[in-house]
Amino acid sequence: MANAFSNLNGFEIFFLICAVVGGFFVLARLVMQFIGAGADIDTDIDTGIDAQHVDSDIGFKVLSMHSLTSFFMMFGLVGLALYRQNRAGMFLSTLGASIAGLVSVWVIGRIFASVGRLQSSGNLATASAIGSTGTVYLSIPEGGTGRVSINFRGRLREFDASAVDAEAIATGTPIRVVRVDASVLVVEKLQ
Repeated sequence: MANAFSNLNGFEIFFLICAVVGGFFVLARLVMQFIGAGADIDTDIDTGIDAQHVDSDIGFKVLSMHSLTSFFMMFGLVGLALYRQNRAGMFLSTLGASIAGLVSVWVIGRIFASVGRLQSSGNLATASAIGSTGTVYLSIPEGGTGRVSINFRGRLREFDASAVDAEAIATGTPIRVVRVDASVLVVEKLQ
């Protein structure tokens, strides 16, 4: 084993250590994510960014464990290849390795941004239910609230409802939503 590293100079060993350490942590993080352990481990470096702020984009931070380990892995691999195989010299090898590391950080950032755009909110804006039609599911008593089933955004949904003129509406009666008061739909009978 010692003979394998005897042909390497200090600069090549530096690139090799960066590649091995970075590659180990990239592989370990990948394995942990596949078995479900990656979500519970906080490995982000404190950058002073308020991660609890509603509008902050925390899907990708520049100094995350993903970006640091991928930077060092690519820095080491490309630096070693340029220095040892292409005999590019210390300056060009370091420059090429740095560029490769930064490109890998940028690619990971784009991947996280793309994955972040796949998220959707499960919240329903009940105000857009105005004009929807349905039926009374649980009768609406005079001056009270009941439940209605309406076809809302391509799905049959149930909501609390009251009558527009405060009269009782029996179960099974066809209705139309005329307005929304807080989270209660105000409905009228369809003729």
